[in-house]
Formats: sequence, structure tokens, C-alpha cells
Amino acid sequence: MPVSKNIRPFHTVLVANRGEIALRVMRTVRRMGYGCVAIFSEADRHSLHVQAADRAVCIGPAAPAQSYLNIEAIIKAAQMSGADAVHPGYGFLSENDAFADAVDAAGLVFIGPSGENIRAMGNKAGAKRLMQGWGMPCIPGYEGQDQSDEAFVREAARIGFPIMCKAAAGGGGRGMRRVDTPDSLPAALASARSEARTAFGSDELILERALIDPRHVEIQLLADSHGHVVHLGERDCSVQRRHQKLIEEAPSPAVNAELRTRMGQVAVDSARAMGYVGAGTMEFLLDADGQFYFMEMNTRLQVEHAVTEAITGLDLVEWQLRVASGQALPWQQADIQLKGHAIEVRLTAEDVPAGFLPQTGPVLRWRPPVAHDVRIDSALVEGGEVSPHYDSMVAKIVAHGRDREEARRKLLSAVCHCVLLGLPSNQGFLADCLADTVFVQGARVDTGFVAERMGLPPAAPVPSAHTVALAALAAQVHSLPTNDHGHVHAGALGQGQAQGLLQCGGQRWRYRIRPTSCPQAPDTGTGQSTAWEVQCTALGGVGTASTSAAISDRHVLTLYTHTTTLTHVQWQDAAHTELSLECQGLREQICSARTDSGVQIFHAGRAWVFECPAAHGQTEQAAGSGAVLAPLTARVLQVMVSPGQSVQAGERLLMLEAMKMEHTLTAPITGVVRELRVQSGGQALKGALLLQIEAEAA
Repeated sequence: MPVSKNIRPFHTVLVANRGEIALRVMRTVRRMGYGCVAIFSEADRHSLHVQAADRAVCIGPAAPAQSYLNIEAIIKAAQMSGADAVHPGYGFLSENDAFADAVDAAGLVFIGPSGENIRAMGNKAGAKRLMQGWGMPCIPGYEGQDQSDEAFVREAARIGFPIMCKAAAGGGGRGMRRVDTPDSLPAALASARSEARTAFGSDELILERALIDPRHVEIQLLADSHGHVVHLGERDCSVQRRHQKLIEEAPSPAVNAELRTRMGQVAVDSARAMGYVGAGTMEFLLDADGQFYFMEMNTRLQVEHAVTEAITGLDLVEWQLRVASGQALPWQQADIQLKGHAIEVRLTAEDVPAGFLPQTGPVLRWRPPVAHDVRIDSALVEGGEVSPHYDSMVAKIVAHGRDREEARRKLLSAVCHCVLLGLPSNQGFLADCLADTVFVQGARVDTGFVAERMGLPPAAPVPSAHTVALAALAAQVHSLPTNDHGHVHAGALGQGQAQGLLQCGGQRWRYRIRPTSCPQAPDTGTGQSTAWEVQCTALGGVGTASTSAAISDRHVLTLYTHTTTLTHVQWQDAAHTELSLECQGLREQICSARTDSGVQIFHAGRAWVFECPAAHGQTEQAAGSGAVLAPLTARVLQVMVSPGQSVQAGERLLMLEAMKMEHTLTAPITGVVRELRVQSGGQALKGALLLQIEAEAA
């Protein structure tokens, strides 16, 4: 029996989420004068969202199932803290009908739609059937209850390839696979089922015809408890990887006023037909002919809601709170005006050339671009870490301009000045996307943009001679003393030059440089170099350094030989993080962090690791030996081989799960499994040896 939704005034809001999501919700909760309660897992005890609340309650261990997904613990936290309303944020339990019902049943106000609304839209198969009944255009497909492989094979033949295999529950690209040929369907079904079961607790699937080069466009809705619904325009979310959004913008470059009206009207009509209350999003695929098709409805606030806020001037969390307290929306549709253009990027911790593999690690430096007229939502703390237990997104950066090009320029500049050292990120990749000529034009961006323009996997950046020289300098000066003014000196300083460092004629240092976005040195397995050997030679002249680099792969080639003059080297801060210097007469400032094996630096919009070769000799040896290492800290979902078993190069060996995604590891060589160190259900630490394959004798 449906639980009645509580809609009434309240005084204290518990935010049932973590990190930047919780901070973003709390910002509005605070502004509107409500009390604020946080929840946290043991892993988040010292997080910013805990510090930002009036009160905070620990709800369990780090694992989400025992904390942020624990409905009973969250309800108890609200009751013991005096909260009389719960905001779910986005992610975790935000689209969980049982959670919405439990909040209402406990006499609290759920700041979101009813459990009945969530149930109606929470299953893609059921949602499509409802939408079709309300006249919504839907992609041809299969949403039947027969979930056997035989049924899917039969229906896929009827629909025609290529098709999309999707999890019926949940979203975010999890449990989604594109299938181009009949023979690849069984493996796709098995993989999608497994990932959907892990992510959503349900392995139900649907099939849809795969549209060719579509755009992903969504309509933002607001609905009150008095039957009034408006839309706030559309967002374009076509730049994606792994079916997950990377860059979002509003309005869409592909949507004109007439199309916006048509899409908005069917979205409003459908929301009104279901009696929807709260903020929600109708997601569509838009083909090249301007035909749009319903995909799903997200019954929550979206990650990308900030671009809608930028062009409408509205705070969506504020109106979630107002609607939940019983207030009516004050506008008619004609009152909603869209001003300017906004673009958002999702900064994530991941190994881009390895296929956007999520990564964990320490945050050595975090310097968001605060002076670039952009909005930054983040909960990163310098000296903290990115945990394997939660999502890999670490920040959102949003720029608003009078037109699309102004917004794009602002955002590109901000991304290029965003410093994150300590772990891999997609920062440089985002900058490349924003600078790409097709993205600049806007009209031809579709869901295949990343594969077509950036490549899969994207190529690793190549360091310039200038970058190598600065990295070599930073590696040396981190161990040198300074004078009272922060100037680096070793022996006589002279005219502020680092002469003690660089005039020890003929001395050489061997290092390796790689972008931090590529932790899997020396290469990605695709023949692309991701690390370069560097030999630095100190010349006899004052303040000069000669640097040379060779590509570190099967062919050792001279990349460049360059003599660089470095002068007036000075630390800008007592913590020795910002280094100021002149390079070839150009005054520059770099951010750096010392590590056990060398340094990390941020220069010219990129983060680089500069380390001694000995620090990764073990990894290098393992890379060509048939050793399979854990690319990230993860749980072992499945072991597909056993000791003594023969395997072919590329054969599936293990399946790992971390940061809400599944990752399959394959055999690097053909041979025999001689050692197996993990089992299903166990944990694997990043860099640990999982199994060893011995190459077959020639």
C-alpha cells in the first residue's frame, strides 16, 4: 500500500549524502535558515561536509551498503539529531522508492518526489510503457518480463543491430552495453546483468535500438503539490565516456525555440499525468533529423543542475525545499527566461589512456581556479585522499557567459589553471575536449564525440622540453636550503640564480617523466608511450641545464635535446609548494609536491610525475613478464581462471569492482597461470600482484 507523502513546513534538514553533493545542498539549506545535519561513514569522519553541518552522525563503515545505503541507520540518524526533513542529494538513495517511503513512514519530510513517483520511473521497462500510454515518443525496443537469453536473442533480431542493452533499474551508464553483432550479445548480457546487480540490486535488462550519432538532451522539470509543472529548458549532455556524462551545457546548441517548446511540453504533460512533485529530469535522445525519443526520467536533482541554475538564475535546491514545505511555484511557463550559456565539466580521478579507469590516492595539492569567474563544487581537501569506496568524480567546474563561446573560453581557462597533484585525473583531457574544433563549433557534437575526436583510448600528452627542464629543477631544489626570502641556494647564490644546482659541470641525473593521468607506465598496451626517460646534464655555465629525453618503449628514439636557462628561482610560500623562476627569460610559477620517488609538478595546464627510474623498476619488470597487477584498489568480484590453466592473450581473467564500476582484467600474454593470489570476494590493493602468467615456450 502506498505511503502518504508528507508535505509541510520543517525546520532541520538531514542531508543523506556525502562530499561535494552534501556541501552543495547544505549551502542552500544554510542560506534559507534551516538547521543542517550531516551523516558520514568511518571513511568520511574528517570530511568537509561533516565540518559544514550543525550536527553529524556516523552511520557505519566505509562500504556504502553499510553506511550511505543503510536506510534504517539514516532514519535513526534523523530522529536522534532532531531533523524533521531529509534531502537525499543525488546518487546513493536519491532514487530509491523504499527510502522515500521509509522517510514518510517515519513522519519526516522527504525532499523529493513520492515513493510512488520513484517506483513508476525507477524501472526503465515500466517507465517506457507508461510514457507510451501518455503519447511520449520512445525508442523501439524490448521491455518484456521474459529475461532469458533466448528471448533477448529473438528480440534483438527483430529490433535489428546495433542495439543497446540496458539495466532496467538505475542509470549513470552502469549496466549499459552497445551490441553491434549477434555473436557478441550473450557476453554483453552477462556483463550488463552482473554490473546492474552490483549497482542496483536488480539484473533486469531491456533492449533498445541504437540510434546513430544521437545527442543526449534532457529537460529540467519543477512540479509543486498543487498540480503546477514548468520546465526550465534543456541541457545537452552528449560528451560522454562509458555512457557517463563528462561535459554538460545549457541550452543545447542543437535545440531551437520550436523544438524546445515541443520537448518541454511533452515532458510537462507526462509529469503532470503521473502527479509528479519535486525536481526531475526527462532524458531524451535527439537524432540528426530533430526527432526525439524518451530514454528515462531521473526523479532527483542531477549532477548537471548547475548549468540550468546559471541560465535561469534559480536555485533548484531552494525550490526543492519550498515545494517540499507545500509552497506553490510562482511562475507560468512564459515567465521562465533563459539567459546566456553555461557549460560544466566533471573533474574525475581516473586513468584516461587506460580507458578512463577510476583511480584512488592522496591529494597532494588541490588549488581550484578561484579567480576565473566560475562555480566550483568540490569536497577535496589538500592532504586528504580519494577513496575506492565512492564515485570517482571529485569536482564540478561551471562557467556562465553571455554566449556559448564566452562560457567555453572561461571554462577552458579555469580547467587549465586547476591544480590537482597526487593522483591521476581527467583534467588535461577535459581541456583537450573544450579546445577541440568540433566542440568549439558545437553543432556536430554527439554521443560519439569522445571516440571520434579524442580516440579510445585517448593519446597521452607529450612533455615539452620546457616542462622537462622545470620538472628537473623542481626535483633538485626540493632538497636544497633557502635563504630568509625563500630564494633557493646551494653555495653562493649570486644574482638569485640557482648556480649551485646547475654549475656542477657534467653531473647527470636520470629520471622518468609521465603525465599523472597515465599511472600505468611505461605504456597503455596500445603502442602509445606514456612515460619518457630523461637525462639531465648540468653544464659548466651558470644557471643552465641541458635536458634530453628518449621514448620509453621498444624503440629508443631521441625526442629532443635542449639547453634551458633557469634563473631567479624562489619559493613563493613557506610550505614550498609554489616555485617562481625565470626560464629562458620568461617568468613562470609552478606548483609542485615532493614524493618518495621524485616530484609532481603542474605546468602549462598539465600535471606531471618526475621520478627516479628505480622507483618503478618493479612495475617495469612486471609489465612484460605476464604479471597481472591491480590497476586500482578494488573488491574481487570474480576469478575466471585457476592455477595451471592455459590462457590466450586478451582472455578474461578477473573482474574487479570499485567506485561503482566493474573492471575486467585480461591476460597480457599467452601462457599458463602459475600463481593466483586472490579469490572471489577478497580485496586487492592498487599495484598488488593478482596472478602470474608464465609464457609458453617457443
